Amino acid sequence: MKKTLIILFVMISITLGCQTKEEQEGTMTFQEDLEFLKKHTDVILLSDEEGQAQVVVSAGMQGRVLTSTASGGYGRSFGWVNYDLIASGERNPHFNPFGGEDRFWLGPEGGQYSIYFEKGNPFKLDYWHVPSEFDWEKWQLKSKTNNRAEFSKKMKLTNCFGFTFDFEIDRTIRLLQKSDVTEKLGVEFGANLKVVAFESENTITNTGEMAWHKETGLLSIWILGMFTPSPTTTIVVPFKQGSEDELGPIVNDEYFGKVPPARLKIKSGTIYFKGDGKQRSKIGVPPNRCLYIAGSYNEKDQVLTIIKMSPPEGPDHYLYVNSLWEIQKDPYGGDVINAYNDGPLEPGEKSMGPFYELESSSPGAQLDPGESITHCHTTFHFKGDETDLDKITQELFKVTLEEIKSVF
Repeated sequence: MKKTLIILFVMISITLGCQTKEEQEGTMTFQEDLEFLKKHTDVILLSDEEGQAQVVVSAGMQGRVLTSTASGGYGRSFGWVNYDLIASGERNPHFNPFGGEDRFWLGPEGGQYSIYFEKGNPFKLDYWHVPSEFDWEKWQLKSKTNNRAEFSKKMKLTNCFGFTFDFEIDRTIRLLQKSDVTEKLGVEFGANLKVVAFESENTITNTGEMAWHKETGLLSIWILGMFTPSPTTTIVVPFKQGSEDELGPIVNDEYFGKVPPARLKIKSGTIYFKGDGKQRSKIGVPPNRCLYIAGSYNEKDQVLTIIKMSPPEGPDHYLYVNSLWEIQKDPYGGDVINAYNDGPLEPGEKSMGPFYELESSSPGAQLDPGESITHCHTTFHFKGDETDLDKITQELFKVTLEEIKSVF
């Protein structure tokens, strides 16, 4: 499985080319990204009344949030945008990493219930395809206001087992007000901090005549956010403490081979992971350990990013799909939160970005006809004085900003 993933990323990297533009180094303003995107896709701009907090969304790119700012047009652009791929107009047959801070995917990726492989095909690169419905096809824009955009997409997908899902996706992107930020995070923040926050509410409805059962495979909602890396960016994931005998492993760090200690540390209820875009690696946090929140801090630019997801409800609380590229012993032993750091695996190898990702997943959806499952994923960016930022990290992550800065 590891060899398959390595080959996959090498192939995509060669096809798309390494990003060398200055915007991938974090120097582009929001306005510069916005003007570029207007030339290549439909643009929906969400904004607060002052024009400081702004978000760019696109129906042509599957209702994804492409980037955002907390300081108006001349402020920092927080999302990673793949200029080369978007400008080329080309479509890769396997995967099109356009970028964006919040994109919609579905799981599982691999296994006997995968929707990325056709029934009977081996789990090999040549047979792996991200379904075009959520990779590059346009979604319907149902409505929009100054701070909200709603999309939908009808889909029919058949998994590797041979079961066909008929369903509809409803996806709403909402720009949050400062009062919403305080309510959702449960923290007060300094008036001098710049902040932008947005929420994606994602609902899958079973529109077919057959119920979805574990025995024939389930779908899960999978939200991924791409951000610009830096040498001083550290990803922070708090976890539920307890013995492995009781709760199982703290972190899955073998997606691309074991993550070396210089890039991954576990200290007193917190996982620290480098987001520098210098080495390809990925971690996952299982449901027994998940606290439904994660984040990152860029010391150089004094930017604190947080993602928070809605805790699952009902009997499927621990039913997370497994995406390994193999026939699995436990197809529902997957992760809730993932973090990915892009970059080469070997010296001289090209990367897709570079970028880093913060991701969340819903449980697998056991749905009767007409039933739905909803997964909410919220992204927050704070920029400003470290004294104010420190209060947030202590409240949400139970660690100081100094601890985050000094861990690597």
